[in-house]
Amino acid sequence: MNDRKNMNRRDFLKVFGGGIVAAAAGLYGCGKGRNAAASGASAPIPTDRMTFRTNPTSGDRVSLLGYGCMRWPTVARTSARDSSDEIDQQAVNELVDYAIAHGVNYFDTSPAYCKGYSERATGAALSRHPRDKYFIATKLSNFAPSTWSREASLAMYRNSFRELQVDYIDYLLLHGVGMGRGLRDFEARYIDNGVLDFLLREREAGRIRNLGFSYHGDVKVFDHLLAQHDKYKWDFVQIQLNYVDWRHAKEVNARNTDAEYLYGRLAELGIPAIVMEPLLGGRLSNVHDHIAASLKQRRPESSVASWAFRFAGSLPGVLTVLSGMAYMEHLQDNLRTFAPLEALTDADRDFLEQTAQTLLRYPTVPCNDCKYCMPCPYGLDIPGILLHYNKCVNEGNVPASSQDADYRKARRAFLVGYGRAVAPERQADHCIGCNQCVHHCPQNIDIPRQMQRIDRFVEHLKRETL
Repeated sequence: MNDRKNMNRRDFLKVFGGGIVAAAAGLYGCGKGRNAAASGASAPIPTDRMTFRTNPTSGDRVSLLGYGCMRWPTVARTSARDSSDEIDQQAVNELVDYAIAHGVNYFDTSPAYCKGYSERATGAALSRHPRDKYFIATKLSNFAPSTWSREASLAMYRNSFRELQVDYIDYLLLHGVGMGRGLRDFEARYIDNGVLDFLLREREAGRIRNLGFSYHGDVKVFDHLLAQHDKYKWDFVQIQLNYVDWRHAKEVNARNTDAEYLYGRLAELGIPAIVMEPLLGGRLSNVHDHIAASLKQRRPESSVASWAFRFAGSLPGVLTVLSGMAYMEHLQDNLRTFAPLEALTDADRDFLEQTAQTLLRYPTVPCNDCKYCMPCPYGLDIPGILLHYNKCVNEGNVPASSQDADYRKARRAFLVGYGRAVAPERQADHCIGCNQCVHHCPQNIDIPRQMQRIDRFVEHLKRETL
C-alpha cells in the first residue's frame, strides 16, 4: 500500500524547485481571501526546525503547526465564493508537499468543508506520501437532522475512509458539540442512535487512533462531556482559542466561553487541546491600522498574524494549532513562526491582553468565515458580506455620519469594495429573514438582523442620507 503512496523522487524534487513560490501567486481559497499580513521575511525556511508536541494519550509526535483544510485553493480566478468553483488539486498538492517537507504532519478536514470536497482533495494530496508521514483528522459532521439516524451517520463516517484513502483515521472528532440546542442535539446526534458507542468500539479495533470532539456554543455540553471523561477517555478536544477569546469571549459573543476556562479544564484532566480559530477567522491578522502598527513596532520582523499563533502555541497543553492556509505565503509565514516557536514572555502576554482590550472597541461582527451558514437558499454570500463589513470597520471606512471628516473617502471605499467583494445578486438586500442560517452558526450570530442592518447602512450611503 505504501508503494502506491510514495512520491516519485523526480516529482518530489520538481515540486520543491524554485517555481513553487511563483506558482502560489495564483492561488485562490475556497472561501478565504489573501488578506493575512505578510511578514516580509525572505530568509530560507528550515526544513528541520519544526516544533513538535507529544500527545500524552497516544505518544504521537505532532507538529505544533497543524494544517486546517477548510479553505483549500480553487481553480476559479474571479470570485472565490462562486458556487461553480472547484478545488485546485495541483495547488493543494503543492501546499501539502511543502508543508510536509517543512515538518507539518497534522491535517484537519471534515465532510462539511469546501462544499463537501475537502476530504477528497486532502486524501488525494496526502496519499502521495507514506502513511506514517502524516496524521489525518476528520469529523463526524452530522449537523443536519437528516443525518442523525444511525444509518446516515455511519454512512458519513465510512465515506470519510474512502475519500481520504485510508484504512484508519488518526484523529476522529464529534463535530461542533454544543451547537444548536446544546445537549439535546448532542444526544440526538451521538447517544440516542448509538453512534458514540459504535465509535468507541472503532477505537478499540484500531480504525480510530484518537477520539475527541470539537466544541462550540453551550458550555454545559463541554462540562458534561468532561465529567464523563472516565467513561469515554477523550484523547483530545478541539477548542476555539486566541488572545481575544482567552478572557473576552463573551464580549465578542454572549454564548461563547472564555478559552482560559476551556483550556484550564482540559489541562486539569491531562487532555491535550487542539486549537481552532487562532486568528478568529482572520480578524486577528486584519486589525485596525494603529493596532497593526503597535504589533509591528514591538516585533518588526514578524507578521501581525504571528502574534496570535505564538499566543496559542506557547500554552504547554496545546498539541497543535490549526491554520487554514490557502496561500503559499500564509504557509511560509506560519512556518517561520513555528520552526521553531519562540514562546511568549510574561511581558508579551500583558501586551496582547492590552491589544485584545483595544480590539474590542471596534464593533466587528464575530464571523469566522466557517461557511456553516452556506449555501443560503436565496443566494446571499453571507460570509463575504460580513467580512467586507469587518474589513471596513478595521480600516475606518464605516462612517457614523456624513459630517465625519473622511466621510467621502470612507463612503467610496465601502461601496466600491462591497461591489467588488460581493456580487450584486448576493448582497444583503436579498435577505428575506428566513432564519435557516441562524441555527448553523457556531458564533450564534443573528445573521438576518446583521443582513438587515448592513443593507440599511448601504442604502444610507448610496442615498447620502447618513
